[in-house]
Amino acid sequence: MTHVEELRPEGTFDKNRNMASTNAKFLSVWNMEAYYGESYIVQGISFDIHEGEILALLGRNGAGKTSTLRALARMDDPQLNHGEIWLDHKPVHEMKGWQASQAGIQLVPEDRRIIPGLTVEENLKLAQIAPPIGWSLERVYELFPRLKERRKQDGVTLSGGEQQMLAIARALCRDIKVLLLDEPYEGLAPVIVQEIAKTLELIRDQGITTIIVEQNAVAALKLADRAVILDIGKVVYDGSAKEVLEDEALRSKYLAI
Repeated sequence: MTHVEELRPEGTFDKNRNMASTNAKFLSVWNMEAYYGESYIVQGISFDIHEGEILALLGRNGAGKTSTLRALARMDDPQLNHGEIWLDHKPVHEMKGWQASQAGIQLVPEDRRIIPGLTVEENLKLAQIAPPIGWSLERVYELFPRLKERRKQDGVTLSGGEQQMLAIARALCRDIKVLLLDEPYEGLAPVIVQEIAKTLELIRDQGITTIIVEQNAVAALKLADRAVILDIGKVVYDGSAKEVLEDEALRSKYLAI
């Protein structure tokens, strides 16, 4: 079990190799504490992520995974009461949610937040109304050809997998540095889960850093480079995703799988 990840040397981005193996830390979280009212949910969490890395943030229900994502995105709840969040040398912990979004942190929540009454393309264009703007529609449609086929269709009438693609695509329409995904596989058929995973690998190839919270821990671990496991709001494991897949005792203790 690894609790402290060694700093890796800096490297230049190459889409044919994983940035996590070469780059210095890109997002650093230090002693983060967050509360819902008087409830102490995120209890002194610390970890680092490297640029172009996929990190699986795992744990049982109630471990504090979603709350951690929301705190990183600087949402109003939970309230960040202590600790620091640094993204590419910028103090995210001093930002409001809209400022964190402008700095490049994009949260795709569990309910996806597709806007009813708007087509697929209108949902995407809405994300590009104000700067900083990220991917063009042409680039988004290249990654998600199914969305191009359905661009005139009302977004909420898409299938669950297509709505997840739209939610991710909308995040890419912003100038994104870190993609936060909350339960992206929930309710999806295994074949769609595999399709989403392949898409996330392609996004990693573009140098985008991703944190994925997912109850389907095995699928998340197969995708991820590293894993952080939470238990009652605290980090109990920080190391390679492969190690978690191979350690049955660890999975049984903290993930019940």
